[in-house]
Amino acid sequence: MKVFSVFGITKSGKTTTIENIIAELRKRRFTVGSVKEIHNEKFAIDTEGTNTDRHKKAGSQLVTARGIYETDILFQHQLTVKEILQFYDHDYVILEGVTDTCAPKIITAHNTEEVDERLDDTVFAISGKLANSMQEYRGLPVINAITETEKLVDLIEEKVFERLPDVADECCLACGYTCTELCARILQGKAKREDCVISDGSISLTVDGREIDMVPFVQKLLFNAVTGVVKELDGYRENGEIVVKIKGK
Repeated sequence: MKVFSVFGITKSGKTTTIENIIAELRKRRFTVGSVKEIHNEKFAIDTEGTNTDRHKKAGSQLVTARGIYETDILFQHQLTVKEILQFYDHDYVILEGVTDTCAPKIITAHNTEEVDERLDDTVFAISGKLANSMQEYRGLPVINAITETEKLVDLIEEKVFERLPDVADECCLACGYTCTELCARILQGKAKREDCVISDGSISLTVDGREIDMVPFVQKLLFNAVTGVVKELDGYRENGEIVVKIKGK
């Protein structure tokens, strides 16, 4: 799954940019999901007095509203981006207004001052209203999402890679960089997605079909625990593939 974010100041063209990107990606037969960040503290899908609101106030920790044309699952707290993405299995997921993740980013802006306020090494393109007046800024392409949609999506296909684990900086650094730093280096052509040690595929753990990211220290613990038991059994072969399945009761 490839994840990237489109962010910028209000009315800079974020949603319009994303609409056109989604339409072009779907035209190219990719599956697409999206996440919209809402900064209004008063925002809530549920409203006072509805049946689902009554469920929540009675103590339900997870409420689902199942309608004829849609199903809304209402958590009673803010999920992290990593937790949210566990519900997606699309080719691309676009984050609108999300910055607290190590994904590649597109800035939308009215002017260069707004770009400068938000620019970092994980940004690979600029769009929005600024694209009406220039084509490049600080070495980054400025692309009009309305008139140059195909060009922008071509760049997305070129630059956006399978999402990184996005673990806490202090937990890994096995590749020599934080996830954000590695993201920037991949975009700059100084590293490859395969440089992420967590994702090398030699040790994996899935729970209910979802793969769980493990930093190298945890991978080593799991490896030592499993091989320590299995090597005492008949049929063990050094360097052979070991598969353990544990079904819940």
